[in-house]
Amino acid sequence: MYEDGEELTQEQIDYFIERMNSGEEVEAGSEVHRLMTAASERAMRITSRMNAAFDSLSGVRAQLEELWMCELPEGVGVFPPFTTDCGLNTHVGEGVFINVGARFQDQGGIYIGERALLGHNCVIATLNHDMDPAKRANLVPAPVRIGADAWLGANVTVLPGVTIGEGAVVAAGAVVTRDVPARTVVGGVPAKVIKEL
Repeated sequence: MYEDGEELTQEQIDYFIERMNSGEEVEAGSEVHRLMTAASERAMRITSRMNAAFDSLSGVRAQLEELWMCELPEGVGVFPPFTTDCGLNTHVGEGVFINVGARFQDQGGIYIGERALLGHNCVIATLNHDMDPAKRANLVPAPVRIGADAWLGANVTVLPGVTIGEGAVVAAGAVVTRDVPARTVVGGVPAKVIKEL
């Protein structure tokens, strides 16, 4: 059982990620919910340090590897500030670039394909709340998948469960509520197909 302020063990992290990837609803106050809070505390410690004391892009890269608990593929770049409220379920391909101000809620899983570009202030969310007011604090995880060579413009928000196809372009300010076909341009709130590429 997790206690407030404790570091997560690898066993707890593995269990947490397995539960998040299952897509099962997380009951408020449950052990999984407490592990989610612990992951958030860990992520805030790392990103606060990364954002407050920038000295080099290689330093940012090292802190992202600590945050995401993996070796980053070649050419991955992130310009801080960058924030996440988990950090344990983000997966990026070679050559991905994430611009200033990105915010990831990756509990449900964020998968970003090779050479994808994310503009300023992109928000990627992978959790929904239960619609029943009596269970509103419960959470439902769903992954976001961004295909290779996709481009998200500034201030784009991607909602849980969305897949953005390879080579697609999401116009600045769009809110993506449903899947985006490969090699299309979408924009608006909610995002709709504007044209094919």
